[in-house]
Amino acid sequence: MDKYNVFTRNWYTWGYENGKRVKICRAGRKSYIKRGVTRDQARDICKVYNNNHNPGVLSRKAEFEER
Repeated sequence: MDKYNVFTRNWYTWGYENGKRVKICRAGRKSYIKRGVTRDQARDICKVYNNNHNPGVLSRKAEFEER
């Protein structure tokens, strides 16, 4: 049985371009929520997190990856 790790991360970051503050598309650092869960559990955790948290300007979302 495969195991999965669930994490959150931002898809944008703040940077400067021509002296102005702008959003830059770049995947941020992963912050793990849960490790070693089944695929179904990982999907459920992501759904609950993403439905209950506003992604905000930097588009912070929950995802999962195979261990």
